Amino acid sequence: MPHETRRPDQAVKQPATGGGVVFDRVSKRYGDFTAVNEVSFTIAPGELVTLLGPSGCGKTTTLRMVAGLEAVSGGSIRIGGVDVTNRAANERDVSMVFQSYALFPHMNVLENVCYGPISGGAHKARARELARDKLRMLGLGELEQRLPSELSGGQQQRVAVARSLVLEPAVLLFDEPLSNLDAKLRRRVRQEIRELQQSLALTVLYVTHDQSEALAVSDRVIVMDGGRIAQQGTPHELYEAPASRFLADFIGDANLVDGRVISAGSGARFEAGAVAVPVGVGGLRAGPATLALRPHRLRIVAAGQGLFDGQCRRADYLGSHIEYLFTSPWGELLVFGPADGPTCRRGESVGIDFDADHAIVLPR
Repeated sequence: MPHETRRPDQAVKQPATGGGVVFDRVSKRYGDFTAVNEVSFTIAPGELVTLLGPSGCGKTTTLRMVAGLEAVSGGSIRIGGVDVTNRAANERDVSMVFQSYALFPHMNVLENVCYGPISGGAHKARARELARDKLRMLGLGELEQRLPSELSGGQQQRVAVARSLVLEPAVLLFDEPLSNLDAKLRRRVRQEIRELQQSLALTVLYVTHDQSEALAVSDRVIVMDGGRIAQQGTPHELYEAPASRFLADFIGDANLVDGRVISAGSGARFEAGAVAVPVGVGGLRAGPATLALRPHRLRIVAAGQGLFDGQCRRADYLGSHIEYLFTSPWGELLVFGPADGPTCRRGESVGIDFDADHAIVLPR
């Protein structure tokens, strides 16, 4: 893989102009099938919002309606305060970075980035000036004569970003932009995208199915399920306070235990499998409930010293931590332990403990 050229430190820091996006009760139907069902959200100028969800949830269709690549069946879309619901894609002042990059293989880097302004009627000299400015901004100034086949995956991704930025859109759209990169390069490029978005105050709508990617790059995340918004909020809000079993299971790892809240208020307790433990439930009433426990919130203690005991079935060393699987009165529990801490052997019995404030109780 060719060496990754790093972008210069804050070469250009001129905030992008342009307004935000307002999606107002937008629907998309294909015959009898509703892909997006009365979805509403707002993206403020300079904000990066991610649409996250499993395959078929409607996130890509939503992105394509913002871009003007899919017609709206109902509702309205405004960009920068202007109603663009019925406008063509080339009349919306948006630019998209595609999953496949879509670089012209016979054109060098500079020619690829120039293509948009030139096809839009810009003078060739002016188009090259704009393209070189964006390439320098992304640390690609020395690669402008290379063909796409001579670039690494990360460099090709940045060329695709430069090609979109050169059009100076009001809104930049990303469609699964990192899915073709390996895990280590994906982390590096997502950091570069985030730094660029923040330094230029770009308004961005970003689509991914990768939860860690969404949490890392976003000001706000909108989780979609079945064509509707399941929940939206900051990455911290979605991870620490999911609104449903689906959200708790989809955002990060979680152990889900079905049971009952048997008392409410400050002395609330959750009961399942003949084990009752104290929990914080907020305004949740007594009755059927699901307890969501993040694996890193569970603690391994000596047998008989925790809330209940478990038996180790598996211990996988992953470098940064050890991933344990325990059998317990609450079924199988996934627990993350420190790599440099005491370890459990297969078949060993231990106590399992957690703080009441870290238990997420969901109505069922």
